[in-house]
Amino acid sequence: MANLGEEPAALSKEKIMSTYRNLIAGAVALGTIGSAQAQGLKPAEARSIDLREVSGVAYYTVERDGFHVVATLAQGNDGMPMRVESVLAPGQRIRLSVSNGVGVSPDSVEIARENDRVLVRKTAQLTH
Repeated sequence: MANLGEEPAALSKEKIMSTYRNLIAGAVALGTIGSAQAQGLKPAEARSIDLREVSGVAYYTVERDGFHVVATLAQGNDGMPMRVESVLAPGQRIRLSVSNGVGVSPDSVEIARENDRVLVRKTAQLTH
């Protein structure tokens, strides 16, 4: 319960961070993404995403216009969560990545729709 003098903005951030930590804890319990393996998702099933200092979860739902993919990510335990949403038709994909610096390939995860399956996989590092 909030103290009477507590500001609404502080409550909002506290609630967001609490929700984010619960999502991460739940996703870790469900499993993580293998380095080179693609893992299929079922609708509304969460999958962990780990991109070095950025982590989160992804899931999808089936709607009339396509598969609605949602990924919630944050940097460390104190980072503000960021939500990315996309609607995927068969054959479409979305890539989430973090930079490793100039001249170094980014760490990335791809979420792809192949027919009626959604796959989550770390993408191969490009060589320079």
